[in-house]
Amino acid sequence: MIEKIIVLALEEDLGLGDITSDNIFTEEDKASAEIIAKDDMVLCGVNIAKNIFNYVDPELKFRALKKDGDAVKKGETVIKLDGRALGILRAERVALNFMQRLSGVAAVSKEYTNIAKKYGVMVVDTRKSSPGMRKFDKYAVRCGGAKNHRMSLSDGVLIKDNHIAAAGSITKAVQKIRAAVGHTPKIEVETTNLKEVKEALFCKADIIMLDNMTPAQAGAAVRLINRRAVVEISGGVNKNNLEDYCKTGADVISSGALTHSVPAKDLSLKIISINRGLL
Repeated sequence: MIEKIIVLALEEDLGLGDITSDNIFTEEDKASAEIIAKDDMVLCGVNIAKNIFNYVDPELKFRALKKDGDAVKKGETVIKLDGRALGILRAERVALNFMQRLSGVAAVSKEYTNIAKKYGVMVVDTRKSSPGMRKFDKYAVRCGGAKNHRMSLSDGVLIKDNHIAAAGSITKAVQKIRAAVGHTPKIEVETTNLKEVKEALFCKADIIMLDNMTPAQAGAAVRLINRRAVVEISGGVNKNNLEDYCKTGADVISSGALTHSVPAKDLSLKIISINRGLL
């Protein structure tokens, strides 16, 4: 089933029709085309592109030469297409937009994971995704070798600063949650200093997030926790300081940088041949 976001993207791009292509090609004109990588990348979005092309023209022949998660070199052909020229051109930009965005996310995720795996640390994403794109962004994160944090607010308990302020304290917030959700869901608590870490430990939080701490502060917190809870570091993590945070001994590092501002990778579609009036 085609995703709603893809349909919306196609409607946005096509408008009332392709005024250029519709006046150059006819429905009988057939073309062969290739999608080519213009950067080195971790490829992502091949299956999404297939859905887009087949939604626009179910008779298009789509052949993937590479799959999601593959390392691709600049200049490599990743997809070949055969069918109506108009179908190819109507789907081109939307398919490339998804692939370029998701390949960028996969590349950054791979870069972070390659650093963290030397220390046995798991890298995870956050909910800082493009609106409407979270499902796709998180899929791209997995293609890059990292893991997913919560998909939505319903996926896990994470007591943050605003919850703590509203409840009155970490202790009161944890008590309210435990009374409401029972013993099964894990409870994660966000902390910003050692005093809050101690209170989260006293409440027997399952996961303690160290939020916006320096590597030195996070290291001290990890030693204090001493394996009594899973430790997640979050806030201010980037490529330049990731290794310093990994050295603290934390279990998990989450970073919005995997999804919120990644540079897109470059792919282009080139028509290789046109057969006028043939199907």
